[in-house]
Amino acid sequence: MRLAAWLAVALLALASAPGRAQLTRAPPAAAPPALPALDSRTRLLVVSPHPDDETLCCAGVMQRVLAAGGHVSIVWLTSGDGSRGSLLLGGAFWGGASRGVALGVRRMAEARAATMLLGVPSAEQLFLGYPDGGVLELLQRYHERAYRSSTTGASAVPYTQALFPGHPYTGASLERDFAAVLAQVRPTLILAPSPADSHPDHRAAGLLTLGLAARSAQRAFWIVHGGEGWPAPRQLLPGVPLFPPALPAGRGMGPFALSPAEEDRKQAALAAYASQLQLLAPFLFAFVRSNELFALRAAP
Repeated sequence: MRLAAWLAVALLALASAPGRAQLTRAPPAAAPPALPALDSRTRLLVVSPHPDDETLCCAGVMQRVLAAGGHVSIVWLTSGDGSRGSLLLGGAFWGGASRGVALGVRRMAEARAATMLLGVPSAEQLFLGYPDGGVLELLQRYHERAYRSSTTGASAVPYTQALFPGHPYTGASLERDFAAVLAQVRPTLILAPSPADSHPDHRAAGLLTLGLAARSAQRAFWIVHGGEGWPAPRQLLPGVPLFPPALPAGRGMGPFALSPAEEDRKQAALAAYASQLQLLAPFLFAFVRSNELFALRAAP
């Protein structure tokens, strides 16, 4: 299967136009180190804007840390309740705000199932419940006044499963809750979205990490929305490398190699996200590759 996937990529690269071919080129020979050493002293915190991002970016690293005897926690900034494709398929646009909350509850359950498959205990699955699609707005325009979600109608965290139910949808509240997570987890390594990611929630998560993460923790940055056509090809290709997106988004990114067993478990974890696979399966499964990508410095 992995040999067949390699051949498929080679044929695609030969047939592609030059602009597309660059998305599947090999990384430079002197690729930077992707991450510091992972061992039993590692306390990893993955900052995930939405349920599924943590598995796309970091499923292999989480498995590696746990296998080494280290500690893994995940904090989801939102519960994914603004996924408009999922809301449309579920009839939520005609069912009122309760359908948006129901989607958030479903996606949190999917996240728990996915990350349990990766070995992350339920006590380290931390949900903040801020508005999907509104995180950058909180940091830039709603630092003190409350933001209202267009899909749930909420102006405060509506989920009893969240760490801080009822906390207002403001940037100040988000910053306090994120700081509380940092104090609880005491990470030595934080994996966060790149501020160069094209999705505003991802950019905001990267900026939040840069602004508040303790200096004692090392940070590395990953990307999911790296530009049009990336990752390419958009299909399940186990054993095939994931190459960085074009600059500037891919600046400084290096590969973290996964074993075949880590790839297989990553694929199994992604399969738990049934609500997202209905529309996004080719995109999501394109991240099941022989490596994950990280930069030790945030791209501008």
